[in-house]
Amino acid sequence: MANLIKMIIDSNEREVAKLRPLVVQMNGLEPRLQEYSDDQLRESTRLFRERLANGETLDSLVPEAFAAVREAARRHVKMRHFDVQLLGGVVLHQGRIAEMKTGEGKTLVATCPLYVNALTGKGAHLVTVNPYLARRDATWMAPIFHALGMTVGILQHESAFQYDPDYEAEDAHWPHIRPVTRKEAYLCDVTYGMNSEFAFD
Repeated sequence: MANLIKMIIDSNEREVAKLRPLVVQMNGLEPRLQEYSDDQLRESTRLFRERLANGETLDSLVPEAFAAVREAARRHVKMRHFDVQLLGGVVLHQGRIAEMKTGEGKTLVATCPLYVNALTGKGAHLVTVNPYLARRDATWMAPIFHALGMTVGILQHESAFQYDPDYEAEDAHWPHIRPVTRKEAYLCDVTYGMNSEFAFD
């Protein structure tokens, strides 16, 4: 049994080691991105989409796109992705499972693969287990996406919202989420919602 556990751990470490060069690339881009104006950072999204239209793949954009998300997070939600969080984001982008404990920053980790996959223009969905988490996480992380020129929708039971920094809601807990139709929420670049809402829709 001990040998089996050791084999699994060694295998996992080998997989993580393969991803570390991507994080090294992301870290190397950080000084340049810190010099960008907010407008230049926002322009990154248009340039990434243009590169995709010209034949580049999402995977080829990962280092630059993740670095852009980290810079937007640092500026607009005062949080900077740690290297291990970037690794977790790469794992999710690859369609694999990243196990993280409570408090290790899953909400922030998800912003990177959500952004990269939303670049296709087809929308990226984050599925949560309850409506409170969908609303909380979307509202908390939306300034990152907004800074990069993307829209954020939120599905709730029998209602839907879109993040709008210019909208002042009556509910002080959720000041910048504007009621919209469900279709409008789905048409956003990134949509947060509960598993059952996506399933029933």
